[in-house]
Amino acid sequence: MFKNHPKGLIPAALSNMGERFGYYIMNAVLVLFLCSKFGLKEETASIVYSCFYAGIYILGLVGGLIADKTQNYKSTIIWGLIVMTLGYVVLAFPIFATAENQAWLLTLTCFALFMIAFGNGLFKGNLQAIVGQLYDNPRYASQRDAGFQIFYVFINIGGVLAPFVAPMLRSWWLGENGLAYNASLPALCHEYLSVTDNMSTQNLNNLYALITEVGGDAAGNIQEFCSTYLNVFNTGIHYSFIASVAAMLISLFIFIATKKMLPTPAKKAAEAIKEYSQSEKTRMASEIRQRMYALFAVLGIAIFFWFSFHQNGTSLSLFARDFVKTDSVSPEIWQALNPFYVIILTPFVMMFFGWLSRRGKEISTPRKIAIGMGLAGIAYLFLVIFSAIKGYPSADEFKALPAAVAETMKTGPWVLFVLYFFLTVAELFISPLGLSFVSKVAPKHLQGLCQGLWLGATAVGNLLLWIGPLIYNACPIWVAWTVFLSVCAVSMGVMYAMVGWLERVTK
Repeated sequence: MFKNHPKGLIPAALSNMGERFGYYIMNAVLVLFLCSKFGLKEETASIVYSCFYAGIYILGLVGGLIADKTQNYKSTIIWGLIVMTLGYVVLAFPIFATAENQAWLLTLTCFALFMIAFGNGLFKGNLQAIVGQLYDNPRYASQRDAGFQIFYVFINIGGVLAPFVAPMLRSWWLGENGLAYNASLPALCHEYLSVTDNMSTQNLNNLYALITEVGGDAAGNIQEFCSTYLNVFNTGIHYSFIASVAAMLISLFIFIATKKMLPTPAKKAAEAIKEYSQSEKTRMASEIRQRMYALFAVLGIAIFFWFSFHQNGTSLSLFARDFVKTDSVSPEIWQALNPFYVIILTPFVMMFFGWLSRRGKEISTPRKIAIGMGLAGIAYLFLVIFSAIKGYPSADEFKALPAAVAETMKTGPWVLFVLYFFLTVAELFISPLGLSFVSKVAPKHLQGLCQGLWLGATAVGNLLLWIGPLIYNACPIWVAWTVFLSVCAVSMGVMYAMVGWLERVTK
């Protein structure tokens, strides 16, 4: 698996693990945390989530421009790690949200999210550019796709562990305070504190039942209990951001200790440019235009993939909370399925690609991306059929049902295992290979910018994430899954139509 790869690959991947650790904690908890801490509606929390994740990727353009202009990729990466760490430090302080401090506290939280996004913009694309530059050496060029797949496996190790951290610390802190975890209780507590007497009879009954279930006294002071429960519940989540700080510091140490093993391509690029004749520059300009056209074509497809895939942090996360039995497993933990599958399935995907290559039937990178869109469509087709057969209503209607009735309608976790299996295989056909494609077509003097463009396409897809929860809450949920199925199917068709042209450009 590691044969014929440059020695800087593993240090680069390990340097990225801390960022992935923090990323997957945020991916698992952010929407649910904003709802439980500030009482935001799911649609509003999803907008914050969308802007944050769009910022992570769109600021990759800024980070790429800075690195390309200064020709100092490594210092840009180090500063990115430092800024991200500071953002997690701000989030780690457990300040209880009240009506009096909510405005500035929510603003502070959003500022911390911006710091994480900006630091990520300085870090992520430039590290990926350096990984691509490792394979500019003709000795390793044929291993580029496999190298990015290995890189992807290592950075997902942090993703497997991260989703367990917040639920574990939250449950521990609740237990220390004589309470138990319940996913539905924070929303009811916020509703009681905000409307009290205007709360529906059904929701009041649900609130009393859950207070007793988690170890409270339904006959006591309900307002005091709701405030206490929310404070304890969210303090445990704040503690998980301390773990993110530690992970970021480890990544910073690894990168500084191993940066000499990574290429410094600026000097080589400058020397090469001096050797070009005018006719060579003219031919290069034409080739660069074709390559950039190809890049933007693939970026257009990537937008719709990430729009569908990153529902794992919004509508799919809400689905795990609302429609899946989570008596023994918190909904955030299901986010670990994706990176777990990445680690388990990547060697098999690599062996499959290697087997095809040895038989002279190698699949081109553009064709792999088209197949990946089809696999993502299969994931949503499964959800459409399953949700229609179960007769699931909109999430708002489902949550208004009596707790006992809703519990009988919930499904087992096997649904999530099937869903994330297909989504992860789709990801393995698109994300690491998309990074490989970008590094392959990017002009040598625009490596950071082009990796930033890939992240920018991801950002555009993330800006649309709020659409999922909107449909999920307003319509029967199979309608939401049908939207994503349609997006994946159309994108696959468009990508297949461009495959011949893209293969010619990237030869």
